[in-house]
Amino acid sequence: MKISGKLLAFAFLIFLLNSCGVSKSVNNRPNVSDYNSSIPEKIKINDSTFIAGNNFFLKNKQGLWELYVEGNPLQIGEITGSLTQKQLQNQEAYIFNMVEDIIPSKFQQFLLRKFLAWYNRKMYQHIPEEYKSEIYGLSQYSSSNFSEIGEPYLRILYLHGAHDIGHAMQDLMLVGCSSFAVWGDKTVDNDLLIGRNFDFYAGDDFAKEKIISFVNPSKGHKFMSVTWGGMIGVVSGMNAQGLTVTINAGKSKIPLIAKTPISIVTREILQYASTIDEAIAIAKKREVFVSEAIFVGSAKDKKAVVIEVSPDNFGVYEVENTNKLICSNHFQSEEYQNDQRNIKWIEESHSMYRFERMQELISEKEKIDVKDAVAILRNKKGLDNKEIGFGNEKALNQLLAHHGIVFKPESKKVWVSSNPYQLGEFVEYDLDEIFMNREDNPAITTVSNRKGNIPEDKFIHSKAFKDYQEYRVLEREVEKAISEKETLSQETILALQQKNPEYWKAYYLIGKYYFGKKYDAAAKLAFEKALTKEITTVTDRQSIEKYLRKLN
Repeated sequence: MKISGKLLAFAFLIFLLNSCGVSKSVNNRPNVSDYNSSIPEKIKINDSTFIAGNNFFLKNKQGLWELYVEGNPLQIGEITGSLTQKQLQNQEAYIFNMVEDIIPSKFQQFLLRKFLAWYNRKMYQHIPEEYKSEIYGLSQYSSSNFSEIGEPYLRILYLHGAHDIGHAMQDLMLVGCSSFAVWGDKTVDNDLLIGRNFDFYAGDDFAKEKIISFVNPSKGHKFMSVTWGGMIGVVSGMNAQGLTVTINAGKSKIPLIAKTPISIVTREILQYASTIDEAIAIAKKREVFVSEAIFVGSAKDKKAVVIEVSPDNFGVYEVENTNKLICSNHFQSEEYQNDQRNIKWIEESHSMYRFERMQELISEKEKIDVKDAVAILRNKKGLDNKEIGFGNEKALNQLLAHHGIVFKPESKKVWVSSNPYQLGEFVEYDLDEIFMNREDNPAITTVSNRKGNIPEDKFIHSKAFKDYQEYRVLEREVEKAISEKETLSQETILALQQKNPEYWKAYYLIGKYYFGKKYDAAAKLAFEKALTKEITTVTDRQSIEKYLRKLN
């Protein structure tokens, strides 16, 4: 019997993916026997309010979920899972269904699962036991619908590396975040003030149910973070010592193996550091598998720094003789000055443009307060206040952010945006008040400080915002038509331009559509129009110029 070369290659691949330590990784579980696993019963007050002992989970009028949990790692995981089970299962379903839409082939899905098991085979060795225990507790409330993908514990463990894998493997600059800090005589009260946009976009549904999590662990510092169902890592947060962490993706090479997810590193910093030096020490001891800038602010140090980590380098960037620090998606420390990947990213991406725009907006104000910080995060224009189209990644407000957030570390206050994007009301929380009043006192109404909220952006009610929302629908429709060689009506083509007239991509898509239909003259006009707009990256501009060369 003859065996084809493809079949032999496939058999070898399956052997490879099921060896090399995969079995040990798949079967690894944290030892939770030393933890007290008893948790209080969940009580439903109404459809948006749940309590369990001192713990609670409720939705405020701005649509943000507020979660408070306390206990040892296993209890925190189990209580979080119990209270947020619906959100946890919804997020799982959304993510895995999205993968199924992208990869409809069952065989390819099977290969992907095997690849991820192989790729993540060492991850369990790089995550502290307490966090694996928390994930294990959380996983007890996971969905039973995705058993073919993996057991609940492994699914949630691997999802903590999804952010890292996504931006490393595909350069998904859907994580093109912007952060800044000002202090001293640059703020109205001389206190440290930090603002950041978490521009991570994984579809509209992903950001619908944000959770403001307040955690009181049995070890380490109490802390808050902005998160979602199933996530114990930290992307934006502040602890009770007034130490803040946020993350900004850097330019990464494709890693060969998963190690410590960056959100777990920042979780450890938030839980166990109270100063910048302590944060640096924690970051330095963890092996990561992507490049990331960890923006750290400290009430005790009264300043902020950027810890720049990658698989083979480590640097710390801090400013001297100035009272502001800015971070987008490129590295600034001396250790990365000659890094060719970083240099190329600065030249070709939109990172430096957003960096310069933050500099411009900060310099416009002699002193900055919380309202000013929110206004900077909401700004939709380009350099010199140029109109660059809504949704342009060169804008600080790209109208896709998961959240915007402002910290005042010295007063332990934080403001978190509500939907949509950074446009909804920024809700104020006071960590001292929240953690001080928790003993035998589960909340059944919001723990936010309603008097300190920053009002919603009036842009929400404008015709321009309505047009932008319609534009996003049209953009997906046109992209689908181009991909599947469908025919569009002239009304759709005109509407795409009219709903977002300053955005280069509208004209680029029209050019691609006409090019595919061999309407060369119309395609040429559309591409030439696109070149007159503020194009996001060098690669995008080169793509347009390549089409024009073909047409000419």
